[in-house]
Amino acid sequence: MNGPGRDGLRIVRLANFVTPASGGLRTALDELGRRYLAAGHEPVLIVPGAAPGDVHTGQGRVITLPGPVLPGSGGYRVLVNRARLRGLLEELQPDRLEVSDRTTLRWTGEWARRARVPAVMVSHETADGVLRTWGVPPAAAGRAADRLNTLSAHAYARIVCTTEWAEREFVRTGVRNVVRAPLGVDLERFRPGLRSTALRTRHLRGQDVLLLLGSRLSVEKRPGRALDALAALRHTGVRAALVVAGDGPLRAELERRARAERLPAEFVGHVRDRVRLARLQASADLCLAPGPAETFGLSALEALACGTPVVASAASALPEVIGPAGLAAADTGRAFAAALRELLDRPEEERRATARARAAHFGWDRSAAAFLAAHDIPQRHGALEVRP
Repeated sequence: MNGPGRDGLRIVRLANFVTPASGGLRTALDELGRRYLAAGHEPVLIVPGAAPGDVHTGQGRVITLPGPVLPGSGGYRVLVNRARLRGLLEELQPDRLEVSDRTTLRWTGEWARRARVPAVMVSHETADGVLRTWGVPPAAAGRAADRLNTLSAHAYARIVCTTEWAEREFVRTGVRNVVRAPLGVDLERFRPGLRSTALRTRHLRGQDVLLLLGSRLSVEKRPGRALDALAALRHTGVRAALVVAGDGPLRAELERRARAERLPAEFVGHVRDRVRLARLQASADLCLAPGPAETFGLSALEALACGTPVVASAASALPEVIGPAGLAAADTGRAFAAALRELLDRPEEERRATARARAAHFGWDRSAAAFLAAHDIPQRHGALEVRP
């Protein structure tokens, strides 16, 4: 469908659950879109919003279609008007389709097949992990996830997973059209040199160790585990304070708990300013990533790029991502506190250097090249500066 005047390919991307506060997915969409543009292609992103919109941005064209808020999600919206979306897809005539939602948008895979448009689905989470965090029993969650993943694999030419951990959910059912494409981190924006003594002093408020949770405050992220860990760590004699950078439906409940238990936890809300966020990540001693269903964890990777080690849920994909630059912990406050203390016992210079070195393995150029390869789009020589 490459039309007149178009040298590159039109890559139409669909995503649900994108809000101004949904950092990880929003960041990935933006960074990949910018690199699709740099490679000479025409990315078009379609997302739900409160009102219609159509703007050209640094990541390409962004079209917003009205979509309702998902109840209990804290503001997430979804694309539900199939007729409107189908008409838009037919109008855009994509050369490639990239879908970041395997639930309400899975029908677009069948549309793409009928329209003879190569389509990929990007797995940003594990289905059984999300179901379990919402209280579905493990056995039932596994069965439901297997059926959902099998249907998704049949609907799309390829399934893109960002980690081996996420890929296993598809491989266990015999799915063969899975490819891996890791996400990346901006090593220029997120760097150890942003560490600030003044910022640390402000947030420590007389304590000795600064912890950071950068996360959406929703049930699947398990933000309450950070308060569990803070309480357990302080019980061992470590004078730690916690900064929570994020917003979501659980914020008020978490704030009430922190006050009731007299925990030195400061809630700064969603940090839109990426430079401010990077300074906060660089100034912390350790970061926490308690979400058990995380398939990659961009916030954790950004912390590593800033030289700050991470303690992550052992049930998630993050141990695969953080490697020796952090520790995995069982999903209890005591386990997280023990891992935090073990990291604090390492020499500061050594642990920070290890974190930065680990982040250097992940770059957005490399990520975009892997995504384009998943689309069977050959990379033009010099179009992307792919880091080794």
